[in-house]
Amino acid sequence: MHSETLSDLIQNNVRRRLAAGEVAISMIVRLVQSIEIANVAKACGFDSLYVDLEHCSFSLQTTSQICIAALDAGVTPFVRVPSYEAEFVSRVLDGGAMGVIAPHISGAADAERVVRNARFPPFGNRSVSVGTPQLRFRNWPLSEARQLLNQETTVVAMIETPDAVERADEIAAVEGVDILMIGTNDLCAEMGIDGQFEHERVKRAYAKVIEACRKRGKATGIGGLASKPRLMAEFVAAGARYVSSGADLSFVLASGTARAKEIRALQLG
Repeated sequence: MHSETLSDLIQNNVRRRLAAGEVAISMIVRLVQSIEIANVAKACGFDSLYVDLEHCSFSLQTTSQICIAALDAGVTPFVRVPSYEAEFVSRVLDGGAMGVIAPHISGAADAERVVRNARFPPFGNRSVSVGTPQLRFRNWPLSEARQLLNQETTVVAMIETPDAVERADEIAAVEGVDILMIGTNDLCAEMGIDGQFEHERVKRAYAKVIEACRKRGKATGIGGLASKPRLMAEFVAAGARYVSSGADLSFVLASGTARAKEIRALQLG
């Protein structure tokens, strides 16, 4: 006999941080394919990680294994899908993800499609699967399980073009979308100011999205600014609350480069 309740099993750190008005910190996984990365994320103090299927060659099997390990470690697993069609969205959720990050959302219609693929009826048309990793592979009463998974699953819409910024209010108004995350790299490229993260157009874009999210009771996310901590701090102060803080590869490179430089300096002293 199992004493846990469904709510004991499913804990979404990101949703709880955001509900408390706190910053939720996430790391990107696109290099490390073994499950140890989940406990590394936990040891570092991250609330969440997301496997970046849009920009890496991981299989769905590998992605699922990392998500399951993250669930066990107490780190909330998301997946950035390469497409927001059902064959990706529903499969990564069935594989253990507690949320999806959907790229290239241009307007309300795109956002509504993601929600339909990510949520069970009556809020979407995600197909019912039983015994998922989030439920510890046990078959709980279906109506209860679906209700809780709908409640705890996070839908993140990526804002990556000037058109999407202009439509931020209509995207934020879509029921079932939780976070609008600005993909700053792609946004700069689309604006013709590639790499100019401190450009006034970028700051205006963040201000517009933050205001739309505040109006609609949604959260704003920061993406692509891991190398710009001062700018991240500025946007957090303005109201952004979900922060993609960098990738496993960039962490290894930064720390390894600093250590090699430190040791190299010993022979010069």
